[in-house]
Amino acid sequence: MSIQRRAALALLGSSVAAIPAARAQQAPWPNRPLRIVIPWPPGQATDLAGRVIAQRLSEKLGQPVVPENRAGAGGTIGTDAVAKSAPDGYTLLAGSSGPYTIAPLLQRLPYDTTRDFAPIAMWGVSPYLLVVKPDFPANTIEEFVALLKARPGHYTFGSSGRAATAHLIIEAFNARAGVDALHVPFAGSAPSMTALVGGQIHYSIETLAATFPLVRQGALKALGISLKDGSTLAPGVQPFARAAGFEGFDAGAWVGLVARAGTPAPIAERLAQEVEQGMADPAVRSRFESIFVEPVPRGPAAFASYLQEQRALFQGIIERQNIRLE
Repeated sequence: MSIQRRAALALLGSSVAAIPAARAQQAPWPNRPLRIVIPWPPGQATDLAGRVIAQRLSEKLGQPVVPENRAGAGGTIGTDAVAKSAPDGYTLLAGSSGPYTIAPLLQRLPYDTTRDFAPIAMWGVSPYLLVVKPDFPANTIEEFVALLKARPGHYTFGSSGRAATAHLIIEAFNARAGVDALHVPFAGSAPSMTALVGGQIHYSIETLAATFPLVRQGALKALGISLKDGSTLAPGVQPFARAAGFEGFDAGAWVGLVARAGTPAPIAERLAQEVEQGMADPAVRSRFESIFVEPVPRGPAAFASYLQEQRALFQGIIERQNIRLE
């Protein structure tokens, strides 16, 4: 056999062997189940929101989208798992403020949210309410601030824990108001609300999920809400941003879909499109509202900008108030 013929047969053989690999690389996405890692326990707001989106994506992508709870270390364990996953669109993150925006500002973590992730689509945001006991002698934000300013150091506020999102939002409020009050941290929002209802602290700014049922029952009184445009979930409650000195105030606990950095653009675009269409569905929006998450959909670019704004907001609070994890 001639050298030329042997070379030709070898080339043909290598080409035939390469066909299955090429076909595998070109297989349409998705061709197998996906998973959404939820870095919190079942029943938490991010978990409930993530499951709504997982079901929607399952219906539209033609593949199962499986919610996977990987809780621990304030959400950083599950978040890190996605940071170390393959950028192929099969492992996604139910992202949220704590482990994504705030934790990296307070501690050294094995992931870098600006480097390791690609924001896909924001689902919504959990508003925070300024609440006091019904007999507290103020009915507006302005009256409340005036009372606190008149007695520096007298009033106490509770939070769900030092350096928690609630704590940082309260510190941002206090700084804008120019008031001096004592922080009393609790191990979660429930004990904080119990202390407030029992008169052990004077005020708090906590999630709508933690506060609004108590407001409805008449156990607490709502004076303001943290979202700039207010919330359809708490009609009639004054946004902080409409009070003097609080112009532009806009803070909350966001939830959204995040992928590994390097995920192919067509996959990221398809995911963003499906989420956007899902958030326009009244049934999906209603499920978000039922868990006290205000539907505020944002696409990739707007979501990325919002994350930068929130990072700057909380970084400023942490630095000004010298907040550290204990």
